[in-house]
Amino acid sequence: MTDTALDTPQTDSAAAVAPGGRSLSISDSAARRVAVLRQMEGDDALMLRVTVSGGGCSGFQYGFGFDKTVNEDDHVFEHLGTSVVTDDVSLDLLNGSIIDFVEDLMGASFQIKNPNATASCGCGSSFAV
Repeated sequence: MTDTALDTPQTDSAAAVAPGGRSLSISDSAARRVAVLRQMEGDDALMLRVTVSGGGCSGFQYGFGFDKTVNEDDHVFEHLGTSVVTDDVSLDLLNGSIIDFVEDLMGASFQIKNPNATASCGCGSSFAV
């Protein structure tokens, strides 16, 4: 199923709402970085897949990868021509989150600002709810 991003030019991210009122936002920075990575891969059909799985130092961990397939239980969120796909179970844990791409002195990475996380590890790649 495909969910459409809201056009909100006054912010630097756009939120989309999936069935059940769950939402996921993609920052402008994350959308631009995915576009650059797609161009480097030479495939404009690639979508950023974000998953949540058990493990990591805090209980759950985020996973990022590229995918061309939309499964039956997936939700697709779009912003600035970039598509992010996540499965229904992961969306439950990501609800209300913002996917961002951050570049600083420590490096560059995709980061998730998750309001559902009650704790996270120092690197930000795992969390607890």
